[in-house]
Amino acid sequence: MIKITAIKTFPVRIENGNQLIIKIETDQKDIYGWGASGLSGRELAVVGAVKHYANFIIGKDPRRIGALWQQMYRSQYFEGGRVLTAAISAIDIALHDIKGKLFEVPVYELLGGKQREFIECFASLKFDSKEELISKAHTLKKAGFTAIRLYEASEGAAPFVARESMANLVDWLPVLRKEMGNVMTIGLDYHHRLTVSEVTTFMNRIPAGTIDFLEEPIRDENPQVYQQLRQMINVPLALGEEFASKWQFWPYIKDSITQYARIDVCNVGGLTEAMKVVAMAETNYIDVMPHNPLGPICTAATIHMLAASSNVAWLEEINTPVEWCGTNSEKFYPVQPKLEGARYKIPETPGLGVEFNEDLASELSFEMKETPHLFKKDGSFTNW
Repeated sequence: MIKITAIKTFPVRIENGNQLIIKIETDQKDIYGWGASGLSGRELAVVGAVKHYANFIIGKDPRRIGALWQQMYRSQYFEGGRVLTAAISAIDIALHDIKGKLFEVPVYELLGGKQREFIECFASLKFDSKEELISKAHTLKKAGFTAIRLYEASEGAAPFVARESMANLVDWLPVLRKEMGNVMTIGLDYHHRLTVSEVTTFMNRIPAGTIDFLEEPIRDENPQVYQQLRQMINVPLALGEEFASKWQFWPYIKDSITQYARIDVCNVGGLTEAMKVVAMAETNYIDVMPHNPLGPICTAATIHMLAASSNVAWLEEINTPVEWCGTNSEKFYPVQPKLEGARYKIPETPGLGVEFNEDLASELSFEMKETPHLFKKDGSFTNW
């Protein structure tokens, strides 16, 4: 029987962002797995959770992925929470990598098998002026992208004023739609920065058909309020990138509050939990549009999930001709998925199809990095 012998953690700065990579080793020297946590900015908290889980996972059979998931989730009275499920996610993804390598099949074969030959991506587009917005959109269109997701640059240096942002976009977005035509899918991410009244005002002021979906306009803790908002605006919603379990997704899927499920495999509980959310979404004809802001391990795990799923829209892609983030540096990831135009081909290699340079990561000291702390004109804080 194969056994887990070690779980290693690598919190590391890669270019302009931090990542937490884990490696699970086994008593079969050449069989190991890579995983990643999605709780950006709180990597050391997740390291602590991984160490707690390692205390009883080491010595177990890595093939028993579902049983290990349940043991991790139920092993403390205080179940769930983003820190714990981020740790579970990283471990679960690494276990799938191990099992794929052990059986010499790609991970998607463990999830039901391949349903498509490639994954279409939408491109993230960050902007802070109308000129930048239009220029970048044209660049992406020429590169072959047929879907883009916009988000306004806010790095915390100046106050965020919702009404000013809304006023700008009411003017800019119709121009963008005219420039892009009707084939291009255009989404807008407001990153939880608005109130219900602000969202409603904003959507009433832009012409129908200007955008195709609105992502995370308000905070998600209260599904009932989101249900009220759903009835007040006329565009599809894209929600769930920060959800940490199928239970958190459930009210949004059950009541058709969201039309796109923004699953993050590195936060929701790994591939084990993600596939359950995919199935839940399918029952309400909701497509999945995964969150993918990290690096190649998250990308690879998500590609395998989408390869084995029927209800797929697009995969988020941040490394594009206009938004290269440096998080897929080849010196850290000598083997990784390669974007071809606006899509990823489905891999054929065993496991995830990713390798991480642990020697390089071990040489570097971890640098703490905070996401921007946005504030309003009166000095109070708002969401980044």
